[in-house]
Amino acid sequence: MASTGKNRFVVVIPARFASSRLPGKPLATIGDKPMIQHVYERALLSGADKVIIATDDERIKLAAEGFGGDVCMTRDDHVSGSDRLAEVCQTLGFAEEDIVVNVQGDEPFISPENISQVAQNLSQHSDCVMSTLSTPIVEDKEVFNSNVVKVVASSEGKALYFSRAPIPWQRGSFEQQQVDVRQFCQRHIGIYAYRAGFLATYVSMPPADIEKLESLEQLRVIANGYQIHVETAQEVPGLGVDTEEDLDAANLYFRQHQL
Repeated sequence: MASTGKNRFVVVIPARFASSRLPGKPLATIGDKPMIQHVYERALLSGADKVIIATDDERIKLAAEGFGGDVCMTRDDHVSGSDRLAEVCQTLGFAEEDIVVNVQGDEPFISPENISQVAQNLSQHSDCVMSTLSTPIVEDKEVFNSNVVKVVASSEGKALYFSRAPIPWQRGSFEQQQVDVRQFCQRHIGIYAYRAGFLATYVSMPPADIEKLESLEQLRVIANGYQIHVETAQEVPGLGVDTEEDLDAANLYFRQHQL
């Protein structure tokens, strides 16, 4: 990998055609481009040495090659993006210490600064096997929304726990619905940096009980005694796309901001 002037890293974008809520999501059009192209081009701005689209679908492969994207074909039986990343690392022969950032293929407005941030954070914390980001929760209703994953970290930026429940629990305040979320509650942002060697270890570990309970894969890492670095994101995350309504909102945002 060529030097970027900072610690080097690679971005891998897992992309599946199948989606229960929005089939063909990576190829859904935002403006005049498929969503996966928006993600790819923003990842290129992060300073990554290489950006790779990992897919098992020929339609996504052809679309990506059409806009000059770098594609790695993977198996079609992966149960998670982390498994797909691990195969990419093995196929392309990444060294154990290489830093790989997992960028979701449904984040067309992802901040390049956040991608760089999560990679540099991992490079600077050798005692952590992964790094991720969070952002303050500013609406009380999100504290009680199970689709909004919360994270609590130590004073050194090490993740203590991730949960779909309101954490930390403000005794007395939550019962009365008098929540000062800005002081305590952090929303987890689903972007991760891994060391390639740990990815192989991670996918070899069986799912942890708390991981299955919360349906949060990152809890497998904590349950097995490893550390994840967490830092507040430099940029507010952009709109993600899970549904047709999200896609409409993304197109409106695209037009309004003349992207």
